[in-house]
Amino acid sequence: MKRCEGNVAVITGGSRGIGAAVALRLAEEGADIVITYESSAERAADMVEQIKARGRRALAVQADSAVPEALTAAVDEAAATFGRLDILVNNAAVFLVSPLDDLSPSDIDRTLAVNVRAPLVASQAAARHMGRGGRIISIGSNVADRAPFPGLALYSMSKTALVGMTKGLARELGPRGITVNLVHPGPTDTDANPADGPNAETIAGLTALGRYAESTEIAATIAHLASEDGRYITGASLHVDGGFTV
Repeated sequence: MKRCEGNVAVITGGSRGIGAAVALRLAEEGADIVITYESSAERAADMVEQIKARGRRALAVQADSAVPEALTAAVDEAAATFGRLDILVNNAAVFLVSPLDDLSPSDIDRTLAVNVRAPLVASQAAARHMGRGGRIISIGSNVADRAPFPGLALYSMSKTALVGMTKGLARELGPRGITVNLVHPGPTDTDANPADGPNAETIAGLTALGRYAESTEIAATIAHLASEDGRYITGASLHVDGGFTV
């Protein structure tokens, strides 16, 4: 049984990595998919074809998540194109590791614009289109709870902010039947963070399971939250991190 049959989902930054895995999993669960992308039109077009190959409708919209107007327009376009909006996955993010002394004001502004402001802006736009059963799911990070090495202060701060946003939105949108949740992935094998990268063995060793996640494992949890099966989960921060924070 397809658990998201007939739903429409927007995944920000859905052309690669965890976002792409989520887009494909939700398509397999029966949802029509809209992805946003910042720069790679070719990669986004390939994702659209992969989604269509699974029998679902798909749309890719260019939008820099640091620009609120572009992000709001992308969400509105998704709802207008497919006639509804049921699921939002706030996935797009900037990952910057830098010593405190080297952080510039532009580094701080860009990270907070994409990692903190954009999820709130997209959630605000999506909630206008959602009815009962709507789902807002944000992608956090294992380093929101544990910063295992120096240089993570800015990124960790940006992902920790999503905990407060999730709790606040869950309380505000709960009476409308909309759930809001946060998923904290652990180290995950993607092109940006490969499981065979230079520090991967050390990072994998920080998890209880001793390995990186596959992006499909993160997507599976998001699919559960997005479906009717997740209807009584809201305001939660779920760690899908192989025991990184234990």
